[in-house]
Amino acid sequence: MRRIDKLLPDTGACDLDRLRAYDADALARYAADPAHAWWRRRHCVHALAGRVPEPWVGALLSRIRDTGDTGEVRIALLDLLGGRAELVPWLRHEDRGAEYSSVFDAILKARAVCGDLSAAGELAALAFDPWAHRRAIGEAGMDALVDRLGVDVVLAVLGDARPAERAFRVRARARVGEDVTDALADPERAVAYLAQSLLRDPDRLRRYLDEAPTVEARVWAAYALHNLTEDTAETRAVDDALGRPRVEVAGLDEEIRRAIVHEYAPVCQRDSDPRWRLEGVCTEPPAEVDISGQLRRASAALAAAGLDPAPPVHCGDDSGQGDGTYHIIRCGENRFYISTLGRFATCDDDDDNAHEALESAGFRWIDETIGSIRVTDLCVYYFGDRVPLGVATLLFYWQD
Repeated sequence: MRRIDKLLPDTGACDLDRLRAYDADALARYAADPAHAWWRRRHCVHALAGRVPEPWVGALLSRIRDTGDTGEVRIALLDLLGGRAELVPWLRHEDRGAEYSSVFDAILKARAVCGDLSAAGELAALAFDPWAHRRAIGEAGMDALVDRLGVDVVLAVLGDARPAERAFRVRARARVGEDVTDALADPERAVAYLAQSLLRDPDRLRRYLDEAPTVEARVWAAYALHNLTEDTAETRAVDDALGRPRVEVAGLDEEIRRAIVHEYAPVCQRDSDPRWRLEGVCTEPPAEVDISGQLRRASAALAAAGLDPAPPVHCGDDSGQGDGTYHIIRCGENRFYISTLGRFATCDDDDDNAHEALESAGFRWIDETIGSIRVTDLCVYYFGDRVPLGVATLLFYWQD
């Protein structure tokens, strides 16, 4: 086992090529022994792909069934052995729902590989999950079910009442080359978003612009068309023909709106109103911000207000991780925030002198009234949530 340990150092990359050439019996014995470090055992499982020694199958299946074993090892083993018929009763047992989510997701996928049609509903929901890594597992499971049983069988058991079921239907239709443009009118935006990502015919989208049943479906079509052609002039002409539809937000002026649109519309979440996406394509971005110059002016203004500003620190550096859209200038106990998206500034505890000094230096103060405006239907990822955020959070955004 020491030779295997040498191929699996505590730090650094694993030499999987050499591990795959290693004796399969020795790898299986190592993986089946929970006394070894879990990350080493997981690598051994990966190295056994396509060459599991039959005498070790029982011991490895036991590790899958052992809820006390490390989840990452059990997940790797489920990928390796999940199609074994003798595992099916355990996979389908009612207490499997008590597994923690990552193991349960792997169990659902293994049930699909075994042809268990009763997993279709949960797998469809998993394939519609907002988290990409979970969605990939669900999609792989649904594909396995289709490969095993046929798409018509799976479609028949699912129906189309739930958005997740309609999303699977869209994927299944697109998979065989069927036109799914009609799904741009789905009432669930995440389904329409999926449909636009699967479309490949610009001419079909141009025709659909005249036949779409709703304004939102037309906007999805315009956005999908732009993604295919990257012809901004055509997209802007389409936007003009549609009347330049946009989401109106009370109290949100054009300067702040433009800064937010061009930062977040390209990366907004699938539940966002597509009008934000189209606005991001069709409007001119704000002028590029001279961040260094802006920070110098802010520091000088704070010093002129009688404060003692510390050097500016980017929010990611201040937190020790992550990234965001502002710098912090500390003045004693108070912290001033200078946005990278424009001439926007705010602070923890309002200081009238500093506030006036920053405005005199060309900054725009974001007070609580402005900062609390929620930007309707622009869903942005923020610490696990995907919902509309307030102006202050968007202008002064940090994510680890």
